[in-house]
Amino acid sequence: MEDCKRTVKRKKNKTEKQEDVIKSKIKSEEESKKPIDLKYGPLPTFTNQRIWSRAILILGASVVVYFTSKSNKEISFAKQRDLIESRQHNVICSEDYKSELDKFPGCVPEICGRYVTDKLITETEANELLEVAKKAFSLSVSEGGASIVDLHSGALSMGKVFVNIYKLESGADLFSAADFFTYKSVRTKIQNLVSQHFKISPNSLFLTHPTFFSRLTSKDAVTPHDEYWHPHVDKETYKSFHFTSLLYLNDFGLDFNGGRFVFIEKNNNTLVIEPKKGRVSTFT
Repeated sequence: MEDCKRTVKRKKNKTEKQEDVIKSKIKSEEESKKPIDLKYGPLPTFTNQRIWSRAILILGASVVVYFTSKSNKEISFAKQRDLIESRQHNVICSEDYKSELDKFPGCVPEICGRYVTDKLITETEANELLEVAKKAFSLSVSEGGASIVDLHSGALSMGKVFVNIYKLESGADLFSAADFFTYKSVRTKIQNLVSQHFKISPNSLFLTHPTFFSRLTSKDAVTPHDEYWHPHVDKETYKSFHFTSLLYLNDFGLDFNGGRFVFIEKNNNTLVIEPKKGRVSTFT
C-alpha cells in the first residue's frame, strides 16, 4: 500500500506542475495583451496601410534595380553590320589635354570625343593595304599575339624583338611604289578627316610615331608588347599623341572573333566599336 500511495502522490505532483505551467502561460498571454506605453506615443495608422507598405517596398526595389542597371552597361557605338556615314560621340576635353595643346596655336580642338565613318576609305584601298600588311608579316611575326610593322621606321616584330624590315635581305624590295602611294593617299585622307571633324588647321597636324600596321591573334602574350588589352590612355603611353586614328582591314565576326575596341566611360559604361573593313575610327 505504501508503494501505491507514493505512486499516486507523485502523479498528483506532476499534474500540479502541469497546471502551474498552463496557468503561467495563460498569465503571460494575458499580460502580452495589455497595451504597451510607447515612449514616443502610438504608431500612426492609415487606410490600406498594408497595401501602401507593399507598394513602397516594390518602389524601393525598382529604384535599386534602375540605378544598378544604369551602370556597367555595354553600349554599341558601331556594329560590324552597320554602314556608317558619320557617327560621333562628344566628351568634355580634360584640363591637362587642353593645357598642353594651348601651347601650340591652332592645335586645340573645338570638340573632344570619338568619330567613326565607313565612307572615307574605298574597298580597293582597304584591300591594297591589307596586302601590304600581309607582305610584311609573311617575313616575320611576334612570338606573342601582337605583331606590328611601321613603314616609316621599318620596325617589324620578330619573335621577342623588333628588326628593321628594310635591312632584311627579303625586305629590301618587298614593297612597290604603288604600295607606298596607296599608303600615303589613305594617310592623307585620315589626316584631313581629323582636321575637319575636330576643326583644326591641317597645317597644324603632323604625323607622329609610331604609325603602324598591327596584327592581333589569340596567341598567349610573351612580352608586355603583346598585352594590348589592358585599359590605357594613348596620350599617357605615347607622349607625342594628341589624336589617334584606326583603320580596320578586316571584319569582326567574319574573319575573326574578338578584337573589339572598347572605350571605358567614367561611370564604367563601355562604348564598343566592332572592326569592319574600311572603317575609320578617330578620337582625342
